[in-house]
Formats: sequence, structure tokens, C-alpha cells
Amino acid sequence: MTKKIAVVGAILENPKECQKYFNSTVADFKDIIRGRMGIPFEDSKVSVVSIVVLGTLDEINHLTGKLGNIKGITVKTSISKKEV
Repeated sequence: MTKKIAVVGAILENPKECQKYFNSTVADFKDIIRGRMGIPFEDSKVSVVSIVVLGTLDEINHLTGKLGNIKGITVKTSISKKEV
């Protein structure tokens, strides 16, 4: 099965309420995650997280779908055209 590289960008609009669910979901997909960077904007009560993944389209879509269903989180994904 072919794999692709993707960047998942997530904005947590009230991190104290949704971060636990976010981290739990990300941990479920640890096998496809290659890197993660989080930046807190404490004054605005917002956190921005970017996650680099290497996986099949189904795996990537499953991760983003689960993250997008968490209240208070907005998710966008950019998937490479090149197959790895």
C-alpha cells in the first residue's frame, strides 16, 4: 500500500478543555507520526499544533477525521502528491 507525507494543522480554541482528547487521539496514531510542534498563545487561549505524518490516505484521513470531531478544534491537512 502506498504512503504519503502530510502536514496536519490544528487550532485548539480552548486548549484546557480539548487538549486531553487531542493528545489521546494523537497517541492512538503514533505509528504514522514523524514529528509534532505545538505553539501556545496563552494570551488568546489558543494553541496551534502541526503534525507531520507518513501514512496511507486512509490512515491520514482517519486521524484528521477524529481530530476534527473534537469540539473546539479546527483541522486542515496538506497531503503530498508524491507517493513514498
